[in-house]
Amino acid sequence: MDSLSQIALGAAVSVAAFGKPIRDKQLKLWQAAAAGAVFGTLPDLDVLISHGDPISDMTLHRTESHALFYLTLVSPLFAWLLVKLLGKQELFKQSLVAIWLVLITHPLLDTLTIYGTQLALPFSDYPFGTGSVFVIDPLYTLPLLIGTGVALFNKKLSWNSAGLVLSSAYLLFGLVAQQWAYAEVRQQLATTDHKTGQLLVTATPFNTLLWRAVVIKDGEYMEGYYSLLDGSTAMQWRSFTRDKTLIEQWKNNPAVARLAWFSHGFYQLEQKGNEVLMTDLRMGMAPFYSFSFVIADGAQAKPPVQLEFPRDNSASFVWLYQRALAKTQLPLSDLVQ
Repeated sequence: MDSLSQIALGAAVSVAAFGKPIRDKQLKLWQAAAAGAVFGTLPDLDVLISHGDPISDMTLHRTESHALFYLTLVSPLFAWLLVKLLGKQELFKQSLVAIWLVLITHPLLDTLTIYGTQLALPFSDYPFGTGSVFVIDPLYTLPLLIGTGVALFNKKLSWNSAGLVLSSAYLLFGLVAQQWAYAEVRQQLATTDHKTGQLLVTATPFNTLLWRAVVIKDGEYMEGYYSLLDGSTAMQWRSFTRDKTLIEQWKNNPAVARLAWFSHGFYQLEQKGNEVLMTDLRMGMAPFYSFSFVIADGAQAKPPVQLEFPRDNSASFVWLYQRALAKTQLPLSDLVQ
């Protein structure tokens, strides 16, 4: 998730793990929170590493720095550094547990987003991503910030615990709501001519009320939205052509093959003018996608160039609010074209 969420989670987990030393006055609450915030954001520093092109940068983010095996290996070193810095060698065991928990909860939280986290390295490079929560969701982050913030102010650890419980309950709700949305989308697809194909259902920005569904079929992909407030209202689908000839032509291109693997097949290749564009269909909403790349000029492959995310997309946020509350069924792509 976003850096603020990871900082907040790291601080809250660290305070909870250091509960006994804090109560026994061996460690100050703010020290535990600060250590958790630092180590909680540490794995995301891999974004500072350049891998030569934007598709490599995208697909090599959340790799070794997010792998449970490697994070477990470095936890003793970080614990030793922490107790040396604090001058609290007697707290090594507690520090080891706290730092390990802070480090592994980072990729586990990331796995709940749709991006792709290779947490099983070096045994598997599979990019895990459930999509049960959006990469930024204030309803997850605020309980952590408030709980730890109030605990720092009044020194009552129960506030920190309450923040962790509420935020974790929200993640659990997202997982349950996603499965409900999957079931509803499949049920609706079963009554149409689109019974087969790859299906992806993911949380939309800043909420777990509205879910975006993407269906990949031979020669097309479809996008639709399901709100938990829709009831029995039929979903509205928008269909987009997928050029099978273009996909076949470019499937062995390293950049295309890499992103096709990373997106689990949820990608689009299209010819725009003289350029060939590749888009990750998992993140964003048509026509606003988070990751689109120019991969060729005419028939000539070129180093991938990432397209800038559209800035004039205010209409999408208005639509998002209306659609989440089941106030409209009009597709976003119709609204902005």
